[in-house]
Amino acid sequence: MTTMKSDSTLESPDWHKLETSEVTRLLRSDCQHGLTEEEVKRRQRKYGPNSISARAGTPGWRRFLQQFHQPLVYLLVAASVITALLQEWVDSGVIFGVVLANAIIGYIQEAKAEKAIDALNSLVITEATVRREGRKQRVPSSQLVPGDVVLLQSGDRTPADLRLFEVHSLQVDESALTGESLPVQKHADVLGHDVVLADRKNQAFAGTAVTYGTAQGLVSAIGDKTETGRIAWLIADTVELSTPLTRKISAFSQLLLWVILGLSVVTFAVGVGRGEPPVEMFMASVALAVGAIPEGLPAAVTIVLAIGVSRMAKRRAIIRKLPAVETLGSTTVVCSDKTGTLTENQMTVQRVHAGGVEYQLSGVGYEPRGDVLDAGGNQLDPAAHPALLECLRAGVLCNDSQLVMEDGRHFMQGDPTEAAMLVAGAKAGLDHAASVKDAPRHSMIPFESQHMFRATLHEHESGRVIYKVGAVERLMERCPDMLGSEGQILPLDREAIRAAVADMASQGMRVLACARSHSVPEEGDLSHEHVKEGLTFLGLQGMIDPPRPEAIAAVANCRRAGILVKMITGDHALTARAIAEKLGIATGDGVQTLTGQELEKISEADLPEVAHRVEVFARVAPEQKLRLVRALQTYGHVVAMTGDGVNDAPALKQADIGIAMGITGTDVAKGAADMVLVDDNFATIQAAVEEGRGVFDNLRKFIVWTLPTNLGEGSIILVSILFGLTLPVLPVQLLWVNMTTAVFLGLMLVFEPNEPDLMQRAPRDPKRPLLTFPLFMRTGLISLIMILGAFWLFMDEMQTPGQTEAAARTAVINVIVMVEIAYLFSCRSLNHSLFSIGLWTNRLAILGALGMIAAQMLFTYTPVMNKLFHTQPLGAGSWGKILIVTLLSFAAVEFEKWIRFGGGRGKDTLPE
Repeated sequence: MTTMKSDSTLESPDWHKLETSEVTRLLRSDCQHGLTEEEVKRRQRKYGPNSISARAGTPGWRRFLQQFHQPLVYLLVAASVITALLQEWVDSGVIFGVVLANAIIGYIQEAKAEKAIDALNSLVITEATVRREGRKQRVPSSQLVPGDVVLLQSGDRTPADLRLFEVHSLQVDESALTGESLPVQKHADVLGHDVVLADRKNQAFAGTAVTYGTAQGLVSAIGDKTETGRIAWLIADTVELSTPLTRKISAFSQLLLWVILGLSVVTFAVGVGRGEPPVEMFMASVALAVGAIPEGLPAAVTIVLAIGVSRMAKRRAIIRKLPAVETLGSTTVVCSDKTGTLTENQMTVQRVHAGGVEYQLSGVGYEPRGDVLDAGGNQLDPAAHPALLECLRAGVLCNDSQLVMEDGRHFMQGDPTEAAMLVAGAKAGLDHAASVKDAPRHSMIPFESQHMFRATLHEHESGRVIYKVGAVERLMERCPDMLGSEGQILPLDREAIRAAVADMASQGMRVLACARSHSVPEEGDLSHEHVKEGLTFLGLQGMIDPPRPEAIAAVANCRRAGILVKMITGDHALTARAIAEKLGIATGDGVQTLTGQELEKISEADLPEVAHRVEVFARVAPEQKLRLVRALQTYGHVVAMTGDGVNDAPALKQADIGIAMGITGTDVAKGAADMVLVDDNFATIQAAVEEGRGVFDNLRKFIVWTLPTNLGEGSIILVSILFGLTLPVLPVQLLWVNMTTAVFLGLMLVFEPNEPDLMQRAPRDPKRPLLTFPLFMRTGLISLIMILGAFWLFMDEMQTPGQTEAAARTAVINVIVMVEIAYLFSCRSLNHSLFSIGLWTNRLAILGALGMIAAQMLFTYTPVMNKLFHTQPLGAGSWGKILIVTLLSFAAVEFEKWIRFGGGRGKDTLPE
């Protein structure tokens, strides 16, 4: 065997326009004998394995260091180092402990998510049938090389891109690549130059499934050179966007960082200007920074997202990146593929027109359960309708597909349209095996694209009979008569049939006609001469890949939540529009539809508005899906993209959050997605939206709670230095407060259940800041109460006879903690009164508050804590003053809610 020509021959995108002899010459192969083993080894060394190159993953050490890449963490690390240089070992150790704990939590959670997706994507080793040295053999698909002769049959997955040279009724499901919902009929004929991918019927592409027939082809491309590999590179070139949460947290952290640094510099300058020792003023500035920095914020962000991941995992969803949960909650538009995502990916006969009568069939998919109904939806007995039974019998007998049961579910083997007719027959009591036994097949004419029909000859006790199924017009022109509703022979009513076909087609159905003939030779096989005329028309079967019932509910829930749902598919416009109407995807009087051809003519400037307005995009290419997602993002949307095919992957990567299907999804799609639905249930998305909104809600509650407490603590020190007063608290005491309250109080907000009106709110405007003006006002109110309460209590305690400075500071620390406890319960809802949402709906908050009070008792009354933190036991009088300030702070916030939201009933929501 001679060697191949230069690599440039393999780069050709035009294999479809070449004769088989030319393809064989370029690939230096032999259709009859294949390659030699020696040549295969040489080409394996030259071209490598037949697999898509894996992108290098982020090393573990780098992922760990990335956990420190946050502005507030930088400041905390600097504070830890400086305090260590000043030999303040306790302060330094506590600060660094907080930073390290946050990094470990984030690293572990991301590592768990990566392991989960790796397990989901673990490849089962597939094999291919090849001819090498004239012998058929099975080899791992990864060992294929250009020029290999591959043999395909029903049930195979195409192992590489092939140029077909011998085809026998081959049908291939290319929905994962092109979005076409029906299998494509293949042939070996040469095609023209300007033929799009979906119409290259003399090629089979890597990853597509053979549903019927057999074929042989020459491997024209492997690995990254295949159409699947080309799309994988599109993914690699797509920029990963930051998420709304990370953008908001980053902006918020930057602002907080500069505010804290500015206050610390002012504190140092004022103190030194007043003649205080620089070292003491520097330590006071560090104390202010440590007091003002919300140490628990990075950990809270990680933990709240990790809890979202855990909840989603229980709902059969794998989150690959922690912020993905929140991002879905802020989504304003969901772009979804149709086939297998919004639909069952199982053709279903829904309507039958036989004997001039319309019938409906209930049930969906390949489960042979359902009823036969009349046009009004009333159940009827199929045995009393001979024309109906004979039409369905034709579909059952003129059929080469099978239904098999695995794990309690029915699956199709063969052509989906044939399987749909088997199921339709079963619903009318026509069992496939029993029907074949009663009328065994003698011979057949297989389906061929140029004839557009299939015919079978059966031996029956009443004599031989031919059944024929195919395109309506092809069958009608061969039928002079039809079977009437009572089984009588009537003249064919062509206009009524065309009207029925038009009505079914308007609903996106594929329509097949059925006919029979008793004019059969007494012996011999069936030929085209026997079916070219004199047939009796039996009826029509209208089938469609129906929408998932749970998808209909999910679309409705998304729309109630103010989220736009758009269908982006490679399927035909009429079918896509019909499915969209059934799903309820429409914002106006009807579904707005645009095809890929029309999309090409729209300028980049006009596309964002069109993408926002139109609901269904049909016959689109992978690059166009990517373009649409970008256009929606330009318009200002936060885009979620769902899909399962290779053709969805670039858009999944570009979207703010990509959602892949775990069962039917390709490995390329899963690798591009942020979230994988293990059970392929579109309805899980609606639950994920709610979880995501809940995540953001709870995170915002934590920030609203922690800001005034930290700013209040920092302000106490700042005011003391500015006015030359004795510090009411010590730095080490502030560290105690920050550490314990973050654990016992702040993190309890992470577990707050979703509020009842969460899914009635409009999506958040992505341009809105994390905290709005009303929340800043509330922050200022609590900070002011904390500052005034602390100084009032400190001065009052210092004026009490017998009271020491240590006792006064202990009282101040306790009032700070008690105000934080009261404010925690107010923050359980930013809009509603605590009493309207229920005190016991978050029992962890109550347990946390009790735990914090217990810790404060130890802090105040145990000798060890008194020594470590310079505290002193308090009397009942001090606790009475603390309680007054605490109740005042709680009443102030609840009154502010009452004023803003109408008596605390939450008739409105706090502006986002």
